[in-house]
Amino acid sequence: MVHISEIGQIFREEYGRSVAVLVRVLGSIDAAEDAVQDAFTEAVARWPDTGLPPSPAGWIITTARNRAIDRLRREASGREKLAQVTLLQGDEPEAIEVDTVEDNQLRLIFTCCHPALNRGAQVALTLKLLGGLTTAEIAHAFLVPEPTMAQRLVRAKGKIRDAHIPYRVPTGAELPERLKSVLAVVYLVFNEGYAASSGAGLVREDLCREAVRLGRLIVELMPDEPEAKGLLALMLLLDSRRAARTTPDGGLVLLADQDRGLWDTMLIAEGQLLVRQCLKRNQPGPYQLQAAINAVHSDAARPEDTDWRQILALYGQLLALEPTPVVALNRAVVLAEVEGPAAGLAAVDVLELGNYYLFHAVRADLLRRLGRDDEAVAAYRAAQERTDNDAERDFLEARARTLTTTAPGPAAPPSDDPHGP
Repeated sequence: MVHISEIGQIFREEYGRSVAVLVRVLGSIDAAEDAVQDAFTEAVARWPDTGLPPSPAGWIITTARNRAIDRLRREASGREKLAQVTLLQGDEPEAIEVDTVEDNQLRLIFTCCHPALNRGAQVALTLKLLGGLTTAEIAHAFLVPEPTMAQRLVRAKGKIRDAHIPYRVPTGAELPERLKSVLAVVYLVFNEGYAASSGAGLVREDLCREAVRLGRLIVELMPDEPEAKGLLALMLLLDSRRAARTTPDGGLVLLADQDRGLWDTMLIAEGQLLVRQCLKRNQPGPYQLQAAINAVHSDAARPEDTDWRQILALYGQLLALEPTPVVALNRAVVLAEVEGPAAGLAAVDVLELGNYYLFHAVRADLLRRLGRDDEAVAAYRAAQERTDNDAERDFLEARARTLTTTAPGPAAPPSDDPHGP
């Protein structure tokens, strides 16, 4: 007996693979989505009685292809559509599933992340076509009305169609920059799950899980790309702290205050293994360096065991590759751990990050450690005004309110916040 929930899980896991194959066969994202949806509708009607087929993925692709043939037959009014029906009938299902599915997934990833689309459209399409999330789920994740997200998806697919954006993996000199965009989209999904930009909760576990799944997929499809491994390692090491990052009532817990016994040792081991593999390649990139920083944190059984000098050196390398104010801010926090809060504050105050809430939060912590309480309270207030996340606002309010009765302590280590270069 197959439960509907089990079919739903298979739908989520196989949706992206199935759509990727059908887009190549049909030449249309909309037609591929319709065909795959028809196949899953049939699965819901049949599988509870017949049981799972030997290869659910193959069944879905074959059934979707057959549903597409039926649609084209009903709609065929000219030679082009009739020829497409003939072409579809000549394909072998086994060849579609086995020989082209990986290549087609890569093509779909790069199509979703084409630079002609804005970042919001790239994220939405990636979650829809590769993650199998519904429009309602994507809208909920990014706190926009479902009709707004539906329109965004329609416009993005329309742009792919009207601009004739190629359904292919870029080659040669074009590949590194395009891969960078793909990885940035996956990391943006993870960031929104790890530290939600707005709303009541700090963490959105569904988005974290989906980003890690996409990261694994990219590593599987492109195993020789060290930055893909670096991104996956970074997400795993950050996600390993999930259980320790919030209090039972959802409050934020800084890295220095977390119960490290709650960290997921299996995710840490996997992330550290990927970091070691990246180090052997000796082709450092931003994600690999951020992963290495977090690997050093995960080595410390206690906060006081943290090798801050090694982390500072890694941030120096990262800043050389990505000379952004956010990287410089994170390095300044580490500098404060090595050389003291005055050195950290001096490095922070030259940065132009006035609209970034963490800039003010870091200043507040450093001012607090220097005993400049009035200035620290003002900085905490400035940080509160610049975040839309309730958990972060509550944390900053508590810090400001108890400042005069709380002994100075270390600033929040920057690696517990994934918003980076």
